[in-house]
Amino acid sequence: MAVSLDGPPKCPIVMEEVASHAILVAGTLFLISILATAITPRLGVPLLLVFLIVGLLAGEDGPGGIHFTDYKTANVAGTAALAVILFDGGLRTPLSNFRVGLRPALMLATVGVLITTSIVGALAAWLFHLPIAEGLLIGAIVGSTDAAAVFSLLSTRAVRLNNRISSALEIESGTSDPMAVMLTIGLVHYLLAPETYGALEVVKLLGTQIVFGVALGYAGGYLLIRTLNEVTLGDSLYPLLAMFGGLLIYGVTATVGGSGFLAVYLAGLMLGNQPVRAFASIKRFHDGIAWLAQIGMSLVLGL
Repeated sequence: MAVSLDGPPKCPIVMEEVASHAILVAGTLFLISILATAITPRLGVPLLLVFLIVGLLAGEDGPGGIHFTDYKTANVAGTAALAVILFDGGLRTPLSNFRVGLRPALMLATVGVLITTSIVGALAAWLFHLPIAEGLLIGAIVGSTDAAAVFSLLSTRAVRLNNRISSALEIESGTSDPMAVMLTIGLVHYLLAPETYGALEVVKLLGTQIVFGVALGYAGGYLLIRTLNEVTLGDSLYPLLAMFGGLLIYGVTATVGGSGFLAVYLAGLMLGNQPVRAFASIKRFHDGIAWLAQIGMSLVLGL
């Protein structure tokens, strides 16, 4: 029987039944996804692919029959999840990695994304008979490395890379998403108003996103560290303060026109490389929350 998660009816009794059913479905999907992490590493299958397949099977075209077409909710969930994942990635990246991996990582995150966008965009325009700008938009959407996938793979015991390669991959995956998002936004603006939105406006957009992203990421990270070290809270509240502080940094930066993803990654990087009260519990908590975000994002995309 098909199930819809797009919007509950107004009747209170029916709403309670829908809420109970939604909780049942969510609990089942997350439980299956979590248990799959114990099996898939032995098979050499990327975990995020498994989470995505679980979502596909649960969707309206699979045996689960769940009808989910709320794109606004999916967008909010995916954005918040990626912000949490990037914050956790910054927490786990030692500054020493930048000494060996910064240059290749920045080349991959900028020039590499541009090359990927151009190649994929040209192929998409040729295959689907699209204008080149629309083809480039497709290229920009798929042009970045999936930070969730990289951090997930590098954290498994099956992956053993030398320090230079793993450092470059960690930094690149944390900084390529902002570049791809900026290109996507610029191309969308151009497609909406091609007569008035040109290359100069795209460059201004990229510059604004990077400058505000770096500045507010650094300032927000500094303030978050000071707050964690100077405010007395219960031990279990410090991880929550760190997480919502990171989300606040993302929100403020994105609201003023900067790259929230770049800012939240830099804030996590600062937090992970400075003396911070209750850092062990913060790191352990964010490991679980990052997994929750990865599973949730993949399930929603699968649905």
